[in-house]
Parts: sequence; C-alpha cells; structure tokens
Amino acid sequence: MAGNEGDRTRHFPAIEKKHGGPASKWVKAVKDLGDAKYAEQVAFLRENHGFSQAHANAVVMYARGSASSRRHDTPEAFLEGIDEQAAATARAVFAAATKRNKGMELVIAWNQPCLRKGKAYVLGISVSKQHLTLNPFSKDVIDAFATRLADLGVGKHTFEVPYGWRPDAALIDALVKARLAEID
Repeated sequence: MAGNEGDRTRHFPAIEKKHGGPASKWVKAVKDLGDAKYAEQVAFLRENHGFSQAHANAVVMYARGSASSRRHDTPEAFLEGIDEQAAATARAVFAAATKRNKGMELVIAWNQPCLRKGKAYVLGISVSKQHLTLNPFSKDVIDAFATRLADLGVGKHTFEVPYGWRPDAALIDALVKARLAEID
C-alpha cells in the first residue's frame, strides 16, 4: 500500500491530542462495549466523548480488526477479485476512456477503480450483482448526456451498464471529454 492513506492509525495522533490519552485507551473502551454493533460503538464515541464521525469510525474499525480502509492496493487487484465478465467490461470502459484522452491514471479511490487527472476524478466504476455503475463525478455531465444514456439505468450522478456491455467508445470518449473540460 502506497503511503498511509488507508491506514486508520493516521487519525490516532489527532485523536490523542483532542481526546487525551493514548489511542489504545479508546480502542479498549470500544472493545469493552462487548457485542455492541458498529453504530452503537460509533454513537458511544460521538455522543459520550465528542468524537467526529471520521475519528469514531477509525477507532471502531481498528478495534474490530480492520487496520486499513483499503481493500485493494491496485486497480488490477480489484479487477482480479470480481466476476470475469464484469472485469472485462470495466477494462473495456477504461480502454475506451483513455484511448483519446491522455494524462489520466487509473487508481483506487473509495475502494473502487477510478480514472483521475491530477487530483480530480474523471470516471469511476463500481460493481453490483448484474451491472457496473459508472460515475463521471459530475451531475452536469450526466444531465448533458441524459438522452444518449436513456437506454441505460441513469441515476442522479451515475449510470449503469450490464456485464458484457460493449462500450460505445464515442459516448465514453464524449463523457470523459466533458468531465475533463470541467476540471481543466
């Protein structure tokens, strides 16, 4: 894992400074709640000790044995862990997106593969049981392409494509160009 972006312990110095004592004190306090559910553990820290959601989540998840919020170190590791047809569809979408649009990198963000240019996200993909959800990170882009996306499942910020979908290269290229125009 590059850097410490997924490392929950990166929050510990701020927790120790704001709430006192070593972070282990708070981890123990959460473990002492026994079989309490995640929401109860977070509420305990937030309501009784003034923790922010991010700090409470870091302590609770660490106490539950999850030292990192990252599930995948690389986009390829993500794709290797999903259905073959879903992975092939995702690879085809990313290939169509990058064919004419250079300067983007494929990264893991929010535990999903995403194309990024600089610090701005251009196109992300999440996997569901029978479809992929594509996110151009812009409601304006979705709205501008609503007619061309009409045959796909369109949400406020995303659209869905079935596994095995053969990407409409012109559509993907146009979506990516519109998003890049917003961030450039």
